[in-house]
Amino acid sequence: MDQGRERGGGGDEGLGDGAYEVRDGLTSGPVRGRGAGLNPGNRFETVRLHVLGEHLDAGAAAREAEAGSGGVRGPVSVPTTVLSDRSGRVINAVDSPDLPFKWTVNPYRGCEHGCVYCYARPGHEYLGMSMGLDFETKIVAKHGAAALLRRELASASWRGEPIVMSGVTDPYQPVERELGITRGCLEVMASCGQPVSVVTKSRLVERDIDCLSSLAGIGAARAAVSLTTLDRGLAMAMEPRASSPKDRLRAMSSLASAGVPVVVMTAPIIPGLNDHEIPALLKAAKEAGATRAGYILLRLPHQIKDVFLEWLTRAAPGRAAKVESLIRQARGGDLYRSGFGERQRGTGARADQIKATFGVFAERLGLRGEREELSSAGFRRPTVLEEGQLGLFGG
Repeated sequence: MDQGRERGGGGDEGLGDGAYEVRDGLTSGPVRGRGAGLNPGNRFETVRLHVLGEHLDAGAAAREAEAGSGGVRGPVSVPTTVLSDRSGRVINAVDSPDLPFKWTVNPYRGCEHGCVYCYARPGHEYLGMSMGLDFETKIVAKHGAAALLRRELASASWRGEPIVMSGVTDPYQPVERELGITRGCLEVMASCGQPVSVVTKSRLVERDIDCLSSLAGIGAARAAVSLTTLDRGLAMAMEPRASSPKDRLRAMSSLASAGVPVVVMTAPIIPGLNDHEIPALLKAAKEAGATRAGYILLRLPHQIKDVFLEWLTRAAPGRAAKVESLIRQARGGDLYRSGFGERQRGTGARADQIKATFGVFAERLGLRGEREELSSAGFRRPTVLEEGQLGLFGG
């Protein structure tokens, strides 16, 4: 992994001016455009340094004081740093009995969207970083992913099985707009009929409708769009740099109109925070063109518990205790249980209630269809012409 360069902060949504706002009962302090309010120490390190949110607030207050009464009130700004990944392979095998796919391609590690609940955060600890602010400000990019993918698809052992982009972080996070790594991979897949599913919460997926539509024409593509809430204020608080709910619905509509099958993922469902929105989420997605739906209960492995609960206390202090209690009720008294199957759905009366609500409304809206396997019939293996050069089609 090589050292990279810094980027500015802009994501899909504009950042606020630092004013305190109240939306849907949520209060927020100076907007920094990031989800995590702390940087928990790496669980693999013997010495840990926790950078707490109040220290960041203190820094902002100090700058206000220096600016004087007429100065601009400035929130703490942490720029995004892009690091280079030099992995030798890009197709990853998945061996989890509760996941319906076998292969993934992840163009990025870390995610600028900054979703406070993201179960992928612990992956950054394997890179010697924190799952907190590091996860959303230090992005590791696989610049050579398209070339690696083409080489691996050309292997005689590859059988054109469906690939998911991405199984971990969002392939359409803001940095993709500049780097185009996901785009490069999809162009490779479209050129040889490699079946692929994309999973995202970004409107940027509309940019690649040409590739996805081409593959969908041979039954080899689908798009899953994550829709967590219809409340823009809650979305901005939980998912600060992801596209707005309105833009995600627009992306669903654009994909569906282009013939790309659309799945809506109402994920994660957070008891006491967004579970009451399940009927409205499914209805909006259906109207936008989704043909199938799924959900996942909030997952808080490892120190994500600290990141999420700190955010919850900061963003919704009046509801934090109730939400935590309801989460525990859906997790057998714990904040998380990692058993296969249970990690996705939870246990107990609260989890059963969520499952039943989702089932009733998904059935009513015609979103409970069976998951159809993508077709590999159109896959044509690329062939190597010479070192570093590959043909699009071959035997």
